[in-house]
Amino acid sequence: MKPRQSDPMKTRALLLLFWLLASPAAAQAPSGAATVAGVEVTATPPAAITATYPAEGATVAPGVLVLKVGFDQRMAADAWSYAKLAGEDDPRCLGTPRLLSDEKTFVLLCSITAGKDYGVGINQAPGKAFVDRGGRRPPPLELRFKTSSSEPVRTVKAAMTAAGLKDVDMPIESLGAFVRPEN
Repeated sequence: MKPRQSDPMKTRALLLLFWLLASPAAAQAPSGAATVAGVEVTATPPAAITATYPAEGATVAPGVLVLKVGFDQRMAADAWSYAKLAGEDDPRCLGTPRLLSDEKTFVLLCSITAGKDYGVGINQAPGKAFVDRGGRRPPPLELRFKTSSSEPVRTVKAAMTAAGLKDVDMPIESLGAFVRPEN
């Protein structure tokens, strides 16, 4: 009977595994970065909210409002969560926000009334939530803002300008051309 020879690939794989387990890089893994076989591997934290419109504590004109929430990472288009905060007024909004082409900003068309205190909980409701492309849920945010008694914003275009949006950032998806049914 012939003595069994070891497979060189298996031997290298076992040595690499042993080296990884014994190396200081393995001990550094919880910090979010490690060097594996000369390649730096970085763990990405969950997305974070980077900006909102209105900003927290802001006073805005009543009327048409484009509620905007921006994240630092690309987000899943079909995952979002807005909720009314206890003790605050609730803006009247469309049911579904739109994820803009940057894949980091959601916009939602709303209507607000003069002289009110509004509160929107972002990722505070149980169940559905904003999530990044890795399926991770950003921390919740309580967004509070007030409305002035100034002249109301009357058009979506003016509301988009106030939110710093461009024409391509329309807060609702186009439904296509309306065709009147024939009788």
